Order: sequence, then structure tokens, then C-alpha cells
Amino acid sequence: MNSFRPDFSLHLAAPEAVRPQREVRCAVRFPLSLPLVLTSAQKEVAGLTRNISSSGVLFALGRRLRKGSDIRFALRMPRAVLGTPRDVLVQCAGRVVRCSMSQNQYLAAATIDEYRFVKR
Repeated sequence: MNSFRPDFSLHLAAPEAVRPQREVRCAVRFPLSLPLVLTSAQKEVAGLTRNISSSGVLFALGRRLRKGSDIRFALRMPRAVLGTPRDVLVQCAGRVVRCSMSQNQYLAAATIDEYRFVKR
């Protein structure tokens, strides 16, 4: 009889044992530093992208964003990266999944729930 065997095993440990968390990513991330202005709760925040995937983005910002906040932002994707004749403007909507301080800036990770390409 064949039984389902997952590719991981479950290990029960004493409460005091500490195990590193394994990060699970759904999409490949590309290290792109693009300037942007995002809007959250009627506030505009300038920043830079640190990396981008098809489902999310990591921002470097000058202020904290609240986890769960809805955000809107636009990215101008460089033609050299995309292999297109022109830069492509992408308008995105998503939500903040985490925000933490790193050195002198905030790093906010957000999902990209909706996007649309803007024709110019």
C-alpha cells in the first residue's frame, strides 16, 4: 500500500528548544532599486524598492508603515530590465505584511494584490 509521504518530517521538541524558521517564498525575487512614492491611508511616503517579485515587493522607507495597511504605488520598470523599447509604468495595489527598522531606514514588505500596466 502506497501512502502519502511529505518531503518534510515533523519533529516534536521541548518548548525550550529553538529551531530556525524556514522562509518559504512563492516567487523569484529580483534585486531592483527603483524610486517610488506610495500612498497609505492618505499619506505619501517616498522610498526605494529593494527587491521585487510577481507577488510582492520590499521597500526601503523613511517612515514606518502599519502591518495590514492598504497601499498603492507605481513602479517605472526600466526597459533594459524588461527588454522592451520603453520603460513600463506599473500601477500596483497591495498591503503591508511586515515592517521593521534596519539601520537608519524602515524595510516594509508588501503583497502585490492588483497591478495594471499604464499605456503612455
